[in-house]
Amino acid sequence: MPHVLINSHHPLPKLQNISYCATNSMATSFSNQITIILFCLLSTIIFNSSSLVMCNSMIIHCDKKDENTLLKFKHEVTDPSGVLSSWSSDEEKDCCQWRGVHCDNITHRVIELHLPCDTIQSDEILDKDNAKPHCLTGEFDMSSLFDLEFLSYLDLSNNDFKTIKYDFNSIHNNKTCNDSSNIHYLDLAYNYHLFSDYNNMLHQISHLFSSLQFLDLSGIDFYKETDWLQSLTSLSSLLELHLDDCSLKDINPSLQYANLTSLKVLSLVSNDFSTILPSWLFNLSHISYIDLSENYLHGQLPQTLPKFHQSIESLCLYTNDLDGPIPDWLGQLDQLKALALSYNNFDGQISTILENLPSLLIELRLHSNFLTGTVSEKNFHLLSKLKNLGLGSEYLVFDFDTKWIPSFQLQILVLENVGPKFPSWIYTQSSLELLFIWNSRVSFEPLGKFWKFAAQLEALALVNNSINADISNVLLDSKVVIMQLNNFRGSVPQVSSKVTFLDLSYNNLSDISPFLCQKMKGKRNLETLFISDNALSGEIPNCLMNWTSLLQVDLRNNNLTGKIPHSIGSLSRLIFFSLEKNKLFGEIPLSLKDCKNLQYLILGGNAFSGTIPSWINQRIKILQLGSNQFSGNIPIEVCQFYSLKILDLSNNKLSGSIPNCLHNMTSMISPYASMDVFKILTRTKYSKRGFSFVYFRVVTKYMVLDFVHSICLVDLSSNEFFGTIPSGLFMLIGLQSLNLSHNQLMGSISQHVSNLTLLESLDLSNNLLSGQIPQSMSGMSFLEVLNLSCNNFEGKIPLGTQLESFTNFSYVGNPKLCGPPLTKLCQQDEKLPNENQKREEDDDDDDSYEVCSWFFMGWELDLPQAFGEYWVLFFSTEKDMVFQIFKYIL
Repeated sequence: MPHVLINSHHPLPKLQNISYCATNSMATSFSNQITIILFCLLSTIIFNSSSLVMCNSMIIHCDKKDENTLLKFKHEVTDPSGVLSSWSSDEEKDCCQWRGVHCDNITHRVIELHLPCDTIQSDEILDKDNAKPHCLTGEFDMSSLFDLEFLSYLDLSNNDFKTIKYDFNSIHNNKTCNDSSNIHYLDLAYNYHLFSDYNNMLHQISHLFSSLQFLDLSGIDFYKETDWLQSLTSLSSLLELHLDDCSLKDINPSLQYANLTSLKVLSLVSNDFSTILPSWLFNLSHISYIDLSENYLHGQLPQTLPKFHQSIESLCLYTNDLDGPIPDWLGQLDQLKALALSYNNFDGQISTILENLPSLLIELRLHSNFLTGTVSEKNFHLLSKLKNLGLGSEYLVFDFDTKWIPSFQLQILVLENVGPKFPSWIYTQSSLELLFIWNSRVSFEPLGKFWKFAAQLEALALVNNSINADISNVLLDSKVVIMQLNNFRGSVPQVSSKVTFLDLSYNNLSDISPFLCQKMKGKRNLETLFISDNALSGEIPNCLMNWTSLLQVDLRNNNLTGKIPHSIGSLSRLIFFSLEKNKLFGEIPLSLKDCKNLQYLILGGNAFSGTIPSWINQRIKILQLGSNQFSGNIPIEVCQFYSLKILDLSNNKLSGSIPNCLHNMTSMISPYASMDVFKILTRTKYSKRGFSFVYFRVVTKYMVLDFVHSICLVDLSSNEFFGTIPSGLFMLIGLQSLNLSHNQLMGSISQHVSNLTLLESLDLSNNLLSGQIPQSMSGMSFLEVLNLSCNNFEGKIPLGTQLESFTNFSYVGNPKLCGPPLTKLCQQDEKLPNENQKREEDDDDDDSYEVCSWFFMGWELDLPQAFGEYWVLFFSTEKDMVFQIFKYIL
């Protein structure tokens, strides 16, 4: 469900490093500088201005050693957009004036490097497998930076570095009296591809930078770092640690104490912790900020008072699986200003909890738990400083006095299951910026008053409410508008130039033309347009040239007809485009070629025809063109789609052979491809990391599933392909689902099929394949769905736990196959068959013909729908898969 995140990041003040080692050289340099400056001042006063020119040449500028070190760093890295263009040995420009370089005002030695990459102003997708074309990349040698002996601050965040190198001999030679670098501030966050040329990157960092006070490595994949906490305990001076989105798994729950005695800020958001809360966390005596949100932590909060009770200011544990009562000791946290426990399973009486909270609270989020009781104005008499409030659950009752005017002025308000009356006190909140009401049966009457109030908001979210109103004449004026599942009807409402994000999915809106062709004062800034799952009908008007700012367009599951308008080519910034399951026809317009940033093209379930264009953007990640009327061959250019994760060309009229170059789709070669999450940049002040999730729908394992996490899938089923299965397919080791069924493919299955170790679903049914089933398939341990039916396979079904776990429906329609799970015995296993055995074998032959005919008919009817539960019953050993339909981060 949607939820609101507030970024409470408190950066450490920039620190200047003056170590004992540096004292003598700095003192000498300082003395020389003072002497020269005094001499210049006297000369200028006594003589003339020409003396000043002479003096300028005498003043010590950037240290030559530092300059050479920086130039070496520049030479090592790749700089596609010229970020370091000012870094040159030009005598007219001192290295202290180079971009990102900060020097000490007295010694002119380099003390800080600020080189983060700015992706906020770009149209890039921020998922882990996508390059950032304008950011610094390549590798850099950390040992070379040790030559910057006074460097205390290093920020290389949000770039695209691949490798950190360490030359330990060089490092030790460069150190004079310290065992590690003088760097106090290190930020390498969101270099998604970064890894060390040594194992245990965290251990190396803690060894080399033992003086660190600030460390941010968020977004770097540490899934192999099983002992990450132990690696960091040597950082005794560490004040602030950020390891968000790092795929960490082990949080050492039984460890009583962690040697992080100075730590004040700990952020471990969005990892894979699935244990109870760790004991060491509550024994950190100086911690002021804790955020372990968006994990899988379970169990209860401790009932005894934590050691951080005198220091903690912010405790964020939202979106976990925590349960039990909210402990009374929260009332003893005198410094607590932020408490976020939403999206858990906490229980207890809400009135007791609210009246026990400390009066300094600014942020309180308790919604989406199992709290009970009644919420009224009486519960808030001590909470006058609130700015951010989230309340509500299925079991809470709101009972506010209609004349109540709160003592607080909120900026953010989240209410769940509110009603039946709209709380009138909300209209007194003149500072409100974000309002989120969901799962409520609340009357917004009079609607005019509500829409007028909503115009002041920066963000408005109304989700799954029973509003049932015509919004044709409403003008939306908030920067972010999310209004899903409200039964809104009429035309799509107009928006002001202020709106950047508009989601009206899952309503009953019928006409999009007035919206797309509306006139507007000022520049249009809309970047996201989601109106899926409505009742939109008619043609898409040729007015898209009015919306050149769009990044995402989702109009799937409507009743739109006609062709894609040629004005689609005006959307040069477009990244995501979905028209799935409408009634559109015609060819894909050539103007779509001008959408050079397009990476998600989802047009399945229409009546598009013609050939598949060869000019589709090589950066495409999802290409879903299934269930249309495309004909011709697969263009060879498909092999150049190096970022492709999903290729769905199923249920068309395509023919020819399958290209043998599909192994060039390199993003499917990585065994870690499925760990990625598709994210698209959104700009709102409430974004924690600046993106929203993309969800996509695929048919795999004979089910229609919605995914947020990446899945590598190739589906070429129900076409007219012939020839053999190309060997290149078996090089795509990241592939999880492969469907080549209902074609005319011949030949045998290569032994190399076992390279697809992550494959979960394999369907080769209804082809002309022959030969034996490779024994190597028995080692494909992730395989959950297998269908080899209705071919000409022969011989014994290989033995092995995996292959023997499937039913006979995986193999029927192959008269020459034998062995379990089929009842037909192989010749080497046969004894004299009795009449029952013969009868069973005859029945198998009859069943094979019927089943193959049945499969073919079912596929023509849209198989998952035609066979429903029966199909799943025999063909799926489905695990509990996690899939979501849109999860918003505001």
